[in-house]
Amino acid sequence: MAVGPVEYLVIAFPGSRFTGAVAPALADAVSSGAVRAGDLAFVRRTEGGAPAPVDLRELDPEGVVPADTAEGGAAAVLSAEDIDRLDQGVPAGDVVAIVVREDLWTTELARTAREAGGTFVAHERLGAHGTGT
Repeated sequence: MAVGPVEYLVIAFPGSRFTGAVAPALADAVSSGAVRAGDLAFVRRTEGGAPAPVDLRELDPEGVVPADTAEGGAAAVLSAEDIDRLDQGVPAGDVVAIVVREDLWTTELARTAREAGGTFVAHERLGAHGTGT
């Protein structure tokens, strides 16, 4: 699967307090096309410190967030090591939502660039710290 540049957002829910109140916002992100269902990953830091996957249906039993992962997504390419790096500093027992946002418009560009021997060397978002938009 060709993947364009990605960004990620890690949201920790202390004491495993992920509530249904978050599900509609995630559903909106999926419905709008901003992220795919496969761009969402949920993990719980175990008492031993390792991240363990959490099924979305455990957190969202009503099925508010579309969970069709057949379409793939950038989160599907995250390894256990990637997830461990992303949620470091999260206490044992906490649930972490990882939202990976792929710049979908670049997917074809990324594929053809890689086939031609190119590589993406930088990707930054402007405006996050008071500059730009």
